[in-house]
Amino acid sequence: MCLVRSRAAARVGVAAHRRATGLGLAARPRPRRSQVKGGRRDEGPVAGQAGLGFGGLLRQLRDDAGLTQEELAEAAQVSLRAVSDLERGINRTARKDTALLLAGALGLDGQARDLFVASARGRGTVEAVLTARQGVPPRAFAAAATRALPRDIAAFTGREADLSRLAGALDDLSASAGVVGIYAIDGMAGIGKTSFAVHAAHRLAERFPDGQFFLPLHAHTAGQRPVDPADGLASLLLAAGLAAAQIPPGLEARAARWRAHVAGRKILLVLDDAAGHEQVRPLLPGTEGSLVLVTSRRRLTALEDSAVISLDILAPGEAAALLARLAARAGIDAADPAVGAITRLCGYLPLAIGLIAGQLKHHPARTVGQLAADLAAATDRMALLQAENLSVTAAFDLSYQDLSGERQRLFRRLGLIPGPSFDAYAAAALNGTSLVLSRGSLDELYDQHLITETAPGRYRLHDLLREHARALAAGDDPADRDAAAGRLLDYYLHTALAAGRHFDTWASTFRQQPPGSPPAHVPDLAALGPSVAWLEAERGNLRAAVDDAATRGRSRHAFAIPVAISGFLAARGHWDQSAALHHSALAAARQAGDPLGEADTLSTLGALQRDTGDYPSATASLVRALALYREAGDLPGQGYTLMQLGLVHVLTGDYPAAAAAYQQVLTLMRGLGSRRGEAWALDGLGLMQQLTGDHAAAAASQQQALALFRDLGDLHGQAYALNSLGVTQEETGDYPAAAASQQQALALFRDIGHRLGQAHALNDLGLVQQRTGDYPGATASHQRALALFTDLGNLLGQAEALNRLGELSSRTSATARARDRHTQALAIARDISAAPEEARALEGIGNSHLREGNPGEAAACLQQALRIYQRIGAPGANRIQETLRHHGITPPPGN
Repeated sequence: MCLVRSRAAARVGVAAHRRATGLGLAARPRPRRSQVKGGRRDEGPVAGQAGLGFGGLLRQLRDDAGLTQEELAEAAQVSLRAVSDLERGINRTARKDTALLLAGALGLDGQARDLFVASARGRGTVEAVLTARQGVPPRAFAAAATRALPRDIAAFTGREADLSRLAGALDDLSASAGVVGIYAIDGMAGIGKTSFAVHAAHRLAERFPDGQFFLPLHAHTAGQRPVDPADGLASLLLAAGLAAAQIPPGLEARAARWRAHVAGRKILLVLDDAAGHEQVRPLLPGTEGSLVLVTSRRRLTALEDSAVISLDILAPGEAAALLARLAARAGIDAADPAVGAITRLCGYLPLAIGLIAGQLKHHPARTVGQLAADLAAATDRMALLQAENLSVTAAFDLSYQDLSGERQRLFRRLGLIPGPSFDAYAAAALNGTSLVLSRGSLDELYDQHLITETAPGRYRLHDLLREHARALAAGDDPADRDAAAGRLLDYYLHTALAAGRHFDTWASTFRQQPPGSPPAHVPDLAALGPSVAWLEAERGNLRAAVDDAATRGRSRHAFAIPVAISGFLAARGHWDQSAALHHSALAAARQAGDPLGEADTLSTLGALQRDTGDYPSATASLVRALALYREAGDLPGQGYTLMQLGLVHVLTGDYPAAAAAYQQVLTLMRGLGSRRGEAWALDGLGLMQQLTGDHAAAAASQQQALALFRDLGDLHGQAYALNSLGVTQEETGDYPAAAASQQQALALFRDIGHRLGQAHALNDLGLVQQRTGDYPGATASHQRALALFTDLGNLLGQAEALNRLGELSSRTSATARARDRHTQALAIARDISAAPEEARALEGIGNSHLREGNPGEAAACLQQALRIYQRIGAPGANRIQETLRHHGITPPPGN
């Protein structure tokens, strides 16, 4: 990618010696030399000027204009030596044409210009010139166009796609009639817009034989106002060779003169650092064949007929290559991980990379490893990204100063957002404004390239801009700052509760008044689809909000948010994030001394631990949660926790304990009048009845559960009830009904985005397909289920799918493959103490040995499986006993 050309260095010309070392580095504002001398401020334009010669006059006027000698020489199209000799008094007078060029570059007109020329010729006094200028503001903002392009930069890196696009567009332009090619090149401060435009202009220059012009417009030059279009036109006309006397007064007349001058010619015009379309439009040529490149930190949306090239940060590889090239030191390799770390910490921003590269270049004792470590450890990274009077902070400040007071306040507060992105609702809550005002302000920040839009209506701050906003916010009143952060946390919590109601609502968090105040503006989350979309989009922000709430001492927010979104995280399989959130929430609840908050967190944490196969931890969490709910007298919490504990008992093979737990839940929920709780209890009880072989009772329980869920409109519950019913139907030989139930369950799980449910439905559908001889369909279903279980990290599901694939291989006579699948399942089942799947795996391995004629090895596996089935009370024991008798294998004693 490209380097960033120094705005300070190119304030009104483009000084060659500064461009050679400047990298788009914005300068800190400095006082004009004419303002501060010898520690005191000047008393006026005439006072103290007695005896001042023409050289002194020229130096003062140049200082007032904020120009260096090089910049004045380039603007006036005279030699640097001519300016230097005049100021030092080596030449005490100047030729008339030289004096007119200098006057034009200094912005002198009328009587002041005439008196200046007379003084240069030795025919007038300095005092007369200064007197003529009294009461007239110094023309410190006069334009300085040049007839030549600034020097290209050897270290320019990347941007090939944009450069190729521009070159290709020029080919199209050549084939068009009556068209001026206009390209608006925009991007954030420090992204390399000027360097890109200059590099592109050098590549394309030979296509424009009638001249190349460069005009800095100074929208973001420290200490200067943006160039007035009339001044810009005068400067362009002077650069084009017109005498000052030929330049008419007034914007319209100058624009017409400029268009007439370049009519029929093929010129390339670079307008650098434009403030807006109003500044640019009068400067445009009027006839075909010319190309205009406009750079701006603003998106020039109102500039008609312009194509847009928005420059983004560097790709990591290009950023590393740029750093290595700029550092120009042996031993610095772009592939070095430390180089990659530095560019990442620089946000892949060319300006920041150039500053760091300069440090490496001029401090040979420093290593990339040391610099990477310094940047990583820095509490104020921005302080390291500076050199002399150049800094990233100064560049950002110039963009910030363009904003109105209201939008400056929003930008500062965006630095308080703990997460990676935000939308208009979050911004409205943060800033305490209406949604309409929030959207308008975000549009303005986007137009100024202070934020990026990563998806429709979703925004992000560049890492360095975030640090800058946070630093600015540190200067605000602490109470206002804390109130803004509190409003944002309130928004996240209240909206998460609204979205989370589409999943589990058993926790006391949903039944209590949440902390804080409801936000004034929230998205419509009445339906499941928008709620899922909001939770997915805000997932990273909600994680960060929990940490931020804990840091700010808002403990109730810190444990309520994880509980509110736990059902969603479980359904989508975001288990790693859920685990981290719950451990943070548990600490916050205990710190706050809130037993119900602790119980809610432990209960959802226990369910998570169960789903990830950590059954001992799940049992411990759920038992502790149950005790806390009992101490608090919270019956719904007790019911839910007992239900989760019952499922742990099922998965570990303790069927009597599971049956007792589900029966308690059913009694409790009916006593509370909770139809949803009753439905879940019936579904659990039906599972228990199916596992112990009481299929008639299982089907009745599952049908009741399904009817309740349908009455309640609970899609999540309907999906699980259909899945459970389908298993019962398969085990009783009703394969058409079983297939229909599993397909309905799968469709519902997909509709609600429940990935774990999809995996279960696919695996159970595959078994139905096995039974009906659809082996290709079964293979596809089981493999898709295994992939989902693996992606989710659900170990029990992996063991179940592997066992089903093993059974399928046995049906297709792939005995060795069957044994391999069952062996994999056995290892997982034993690792997580999942007794039912351990028994199923041993049974499968034993059967594979029987098919290969190895009854001795088969007996050992089958007898182990039999003992497990008998211990847990599963009907599989009868099946194995029949297999042993059929093959003449003696069952173990006691069977």
